[in-house]
Amino acid sequence: MAGGIQNVVVVGGGLTGGNAALEVCRLAPDVHVTLISSEAHLPYQRPPLSKGFLRGTEPFEDAFVAPRGEYERLGIDLMLGTTVEKLEPEHKQIRLEGDEVVPYDRVLIATGGRKRKLRFPGADREGVLDLRTVEDSERIQAAARAGRRAVVIGLGFIGCEVAASLRMLGLEVTAIDPGQAPLARVLGPEVGGVIAALHQSHGVQLVLGDGVERLEGGERVERVVTKSGRQFECDFVVAGIGIDPEVDLLKAAGARISNGVEVDQYCRTSLPDVYAAGDIADHAHPLFGRIRVEHYNNAEKQGRAAAASLLGRGAPYDYVHSFWSDQFDQTLEYVGFAAEWDRITVEGSLQDLDFIVRYVRGGRLLAAAAMGRGGDPESAEPSELKTIANQIRAGHVSG
Repeated sequence: MAGGIQNVVVVGGGLTGGNAALEVCRLAPDVHVTLISSEAHLPYQRPPLSKGFLRGTEPFEDAFVAPRGEYERLGIDLMLGTTVEKLEPEHKQIRLEGDEVVPYDRVLIATGGRKRKLRFPGADREGVLDLRTVEDSERIQAAARAGRRAVVIGLGFIGCEVAASLRMLGLEVTAIDPGQAPLARVLGPEVGGVIAALHQSHGVQLVLGDGVERLEGGERVERVVTKSGRQFECDFVVAGIGIDPEVDLLKAAGARISNGVEVDQYCRTSLPDVYAAGDIADHAHPLFGRIRVEHYNNAEKQGRAAAASLLGRGAPYDYVHSFWSDQFDQTLEYVGFAAEWDRITVEGSLQDLDFIVRYVRGGRLLAAAAMGRGGDPESAEPSELKTIANQIRAGHVSG
């Protein structure tokens, strides 16, 4: 056994949990792994839910972290469609609905996020949808087949991708956000303006600088009324207003919670033998300080890092984050992490969708966003964004 570890339990059936369970088995084949998920499906990744799966161009099976046979081959016990009631670190066990208990030597919590709910009048009407699970995506698909007018509320990454996918399916799409540009909080007004122009060029009606006051209709939503009094008729609404980390289990067990559950560089929580990774993990990064990241690459890599750490084989998790977003015929790539910046530099042309924007604070390069150039920062092949990631890691000073 790996350092006396016989049983590892992973709670969460997303990309993080699935990868972590597989990695434990690869690193320590003699350790027994149990994966518990509230969803009835094999562990799956979520990015296709707003893109290819939503448009009907990618089957759901393509989103699986691994086929069922791989879990069987590795001897992983899958407890799908199973609700965890309580984490009991004092007894080193998980208590399930129905009072069944699952013991562990180490446990990884990878419960991801829960959807934020719309809070204004009419949000409980039929036809008001959101997106987190495959069933959510299927409901949006069904609404898109039955209707022709959609309103998307919120222009973060999910909102932008859903708006693009619905427009590509031929629907009339209106997208509403109180900000002055899509994704401005993450990318700034310059790149946010590029995203706005991209959507407008494909026929999305953007309503920026205005919030939603209420949703009107009968049993089913029929129109959206903004705070400025504008009205938009619709057949359905999709809310893309983000997630909150699903930390209730950990909070109830006494873990230290801030912007998620606090973990150190080895993905350890404040509870003994309890680890956390993915969307819920507010981790201590050696370059960026304490951060929580909700993107695919981090979910995949941090799950594997946590698996190694709980086996006693880990290294400090210092990944320079990267992610991408597909919208219409364009892909936005991003590398690094910049919560705030005081200067940007633009290489190429924003107007021509051919650029690299670097984000700098106090003279230090923190992040870069690119479209049309820069390459893939995760590719084995050399690329400009990969070079930028190395510069960020080295603490590059921008002139």
